[in-house]
Amino acid sequence: MKKNDVKVGETYRVKVSGSVADVRITGENPHGGWDGVNVSTKRKVRIKSPQRLRGKSPARPGGKRVVTKAQYEAEAKREADTAKAVDAVETGDLTKGVTVPTGAKKAKKASKDTKPATKRHTGERDATGGDVGDEPKRLSILEAAVKVLDERDPADGPLNCTQMVERMTAKSYWSPARGGKTPANTLYSAVLREINTKGDASRFEKVERGKFGLADGKGA
Repeated sequence: MKKNDVKVGETYRVKVSGSVADVRITGENPHGGWDGVNVSTKRKVRIKSPQRLRGKSPARPGGKRVVTKAQYEAEAKREADTAKAVDAVETGDLTKGVTVPTGAKKAKKASKDTKPATKRHTGERDATGGDVGDEPKRLSILEAAVKVLDERDPADGPLNCTQMVERMTAKSYWSPARGGKTPANTLYSAVLREINTKGDASRFEKVERGKFGLADGKGA
């Protein structure tokens, strides 16, 4: 966003400590940027530049959601497990119990007398080959996520990664590789990585805890 677009009193999506949160702007900081308050944690936040802003926060009908203590603890545990998975994937330390889907086994080398097999569609992104009538090209997990978010009923609201994986597998847009036991964690890591690395160019936006939607105009 541009500096002139930022207004005191408005709530914006802001990158805070590696994640995106809703922050209400309370005033300009004398040292530059703005002061704000994290809507969820009520902590004060200093925003040094407009580049940290991801646009205005969407309105949330119905106000704050009321949850039981058990629900809160369950959500907190899921967040902690997911954060551990993201950290393991990004640092390459897979000794923390994260199961990473393995690739398909390499095909045995054909002997000299063996005729080459007819080309089949590999199912990988941008794959080519195969005759007319072969199965359609499979999507990557991020492409499938964009597709199910774009096709969802507006009344469904944002989706979490488990819901997206269930929908993309049900519609045969994508399926986990053999041995892939945590596709939801894999998708969560990939979506967060795109948001953090691409910024405003990301196709996704984190709407609330553990749930995502499409950035404006970024549908399939």
